[in-house]
Amino acid sequence: MTASLPDKLDRIVADARRSAEVRDQGYRERALKIYPWICGRCAREFTRANVRELTVHHRDHNHNHNPPNGSNWELLCLYCHDNEHQRQLDATGSASDDANGGPAATHSPFANLKAMLGKQD
Repeated sequence: MTASLPDKLDRIVADARRSAEVRDQGYRERALKIYPWICGRCAREFTRANVRELTVHHRDHNHNHNPPNGSNWELLCLYCHDNEHQRQLDATGSASDDANGGPAATHSPFANLKAMLGKQD
């Protein structure tokens, strides 16, 4: 026997509420409640329309360290967050193949750019 439409709607609403409660327990949602929606590096302000571009950065880079007071979190925009992680990779030398014993890149895609631009009429 199939459930009636009101029963299906009630089940969908109940599932959505449970999902929202689970999400609210995640560290991102907790950080968004604790801190103002401003990037901690570039000071860009966020609204509900673009808050998806605001990320939670773990200051000690340990994603399992999530104290309830948020002391290990920092809200950063996507660009500043990527920059922060790239800086850490550069500092540890993990970003280069050379440090890992791999071959260095030899292709230079813009090597002939000046000559190609000069051919335009």
